[in-house]
Order: sequence, then structure tokens, then C-alpha cells
Amino acid sequence: MHISDFIVVGEVDDPSLADGLFQRGYRKETPRFPHHIVAWNLRDDGARLPVSYVHFTDCHDIWLAGGAATDGEVLRAMKPEQQQALRDYGGLMLATLRYGFEHYGPNCEAIFTCCGDPRALATTPKLGFAETGIQYLLVNFLRDLSDRRKSELTAKAASFMPF
Repeated sequence: MHISDFIVVGEVDDPSLADGLFQRGYRKETPRFPHHIVAWNLRDDGARLPVSYVHFTDCHDIWLAGGAATDGEVLRAMKPEQQQALRDYGGLMLATLRYGFEHYGPNCEAIFTCCGDPRALATTPKLGFAETGIQYLLVNFLRDLSDRRKSELTAKAASFMPF
């Protein structure tokens, strides 16, 4: 079994579709500006449940990925073979972040994320994120950049923290 058998990842225009999921993790409303990536669990009864979320912010030369959240109740309600397929894949956060990298990465020099959660920190290296030297700020430089340019982009991302 592969996660594509029961998970669909895509961007949604309506942030309220992820409000419940986001609010459980952050105790606030989902950001009201684009870009909202949602992983949907396709259930046998035909229902589509939002099970994972991440928000990407376009800052022209960089993108910011933040607000990752997963619904543990939906995960626990999945069949054991689905849960195993997700573990084998690397988790839902990996799926939502990969979607963002595939869709937004070609248009920027770097993608940054803020991360302090130990489970999330286990996922971020799978996407090439590395420490910046600034607490919680991770980066994946998507181009061959000079050290000066990397410093400029890192300072720009840090100015938006937390995101």
C-alpha cells in the first residue's frame, strides 16, 4: 500500500477548511493569506478529512513554510496498513512539505521553516533543511548561492519569525 491510495495533497484557497486542524495545534485562526497545503484522508465511506496542514508564504526570493499541524485523531482512525504506509513514507508533514517544494521551489532561492518540535526535526532533514545558526530557523538553499547571498536571505527570513 502507498499513501496515494488514501491521501491526496493539494493547495486550497479557503483557509477555513483547515481551521479546526490548525487551531488544535496553535490555538489561533489559520492564516488568511495564501498558500494553504492540506493533506486529505480519503476514507472508505467517501469522506475527505483534512489530516495535515502546512502554510507557505511567498516572499519573492524565498518562501516560508510554517504552521504545520496533523490531526492525531484522524491518524489513529486509519487502518493499521494505512498507518504503516505513512510511517514507511516518512509521515504527513513530509508529504505536505514536498508538495510545497515541488510547486514553489522552482520560483525561489530558498525555503525556510521555523522548527523546534522534535518530531518535526526528524522530518526536516529529509527535505534538505539545515540549521542556519539562528535558533529554530532552518533552510534549504535551492540554488548555488554565495555566502553573502545566503546571509542576506537568512536575515530576511529571520525578520519574519516566528512564522
